[in-house]
Amino acid sequence: MTSYELLCRDPSSAARRGRLQTRRGPVETPAFMPVGTQGTVKAMLPETLQELGAQILLGNTYHLFLRPGHERIARLGGLHRFMHWDGPILTDSGGFQVFSLGKLRKIDEAGVRFQSHLDGSAQVLTPESSIAIQQALDSDVIMVFDECIPYPAERAYVADSTARSMRWAARCKAAHQPDGSALFGIVQGGMHADLRRRSVEELLAIGFDGYALGGLSVGEEAALMYQVMDWTLPLLPDSQPRYVMGVGTPENLVEGVRRGVDLFDCVMPTRNARNGVLFTHFGRLSIKQARYQDDAGPIDPACDCYVCRHYSRAYLRHLYQCNEILAAMLNTHHNLHYYLGLMARMRQALEQGRFAAFCQDFYQRRSSAETDCG
Repeated sequence: MTSYELLCRDPSSAARRGRLQTRRGPVETPAFMPVGTQGTVKAMLPETLQELGAQILLGNTYHLFLRPGHERIARLGGLHRFMHWDGPILTDSGGFQVFSLGKLRKIDEAGVRFQSHLDGSAQVLTPESSIAIQQALDSDVIMVFDECIPYPAERAYVADSTARSMRWAARCKAAHQPDGSALFGIVQGGMHADLRRRSVEELLAIGFDGYALGGLSVGEEAALMYQVMDWTLPLLPDSQPRYVMGVGTPENLVEGVRRGVDLFDCVMPTRNARNGVLFTHFGRLSIKQARYQDDAGPIDPACDCYVCRHYSRAYLRHLYQCNEILAAMLNTHHNLHYYLGLMARMRQALEQGRFAAFCQDFYQRRSSAETDCG
């Protein structure tokens, strides 16, 4: 069974250090989950992810349902065996991916009918089928099926969508079969404080093993994202894990932890790596730029990762310009090292009672950066 243990708090903020216990082992929080959408974190071996400190990965119901199929994965021993990862896996319900299909999908009370982005075939996802797919994958943390609300959106639409997602959440709870997996509810409500509160109240009445904030990082400015966190996180149970979905930049992670978030996921470190954008202690660095073609220095002088110890900016730029596969591998290695290391440093700062000093140093490094931040 899944449980959450609160280990310590920061006296100057809502930040907290905890431990999420899953059936496949503990997750020390706050934690970042690398995204393995199609049964792999792109350009990374599972062993390398473990070496970098990844504790839990995120898989995706929508993509694995369409290809290779959850039933096939179940016959082959489940997602962990299929992708050679024996740690915990959290699966997104598929709601966000269906939302991103736009005109290719139609939402009604039953669920979502959509056309596959692979072959145009007609498909259906419902709260019940989303849970069944995730349980067939043998996910350790299962997310309820919901609608990801676009931004901006009319209040009436947000209210109707949120109410439907809460009805879907109740159906997900009823469909979830006891197998040791956890089931998390997802708070919706758009950018409206009262709708967020109502969503929390309805989810608490249903009862879940943990709670997530959905509908963020959909185009709103960071200040509004933080405001929604400020409205919503204090309403969630102190004794259960809190997850903000699809977030975000290093700054978003620090600000989320400051507000009491335990879990994050985002494609940003991996996707940016493949596009030549690298994260450092001093900001972002675009390795594509010509200024690095003769630069013998590491990506980040303050980083001790394998890439920074062995490869120059000039070489990494060369690999990227040549479209070499190794560019994606090395860039992703570095970015995930940075993200996972950032979370580890925050956990340590919380344990040592110096989280406020950590935040001050984090922002000071960025304000004095000489690297490009574009």
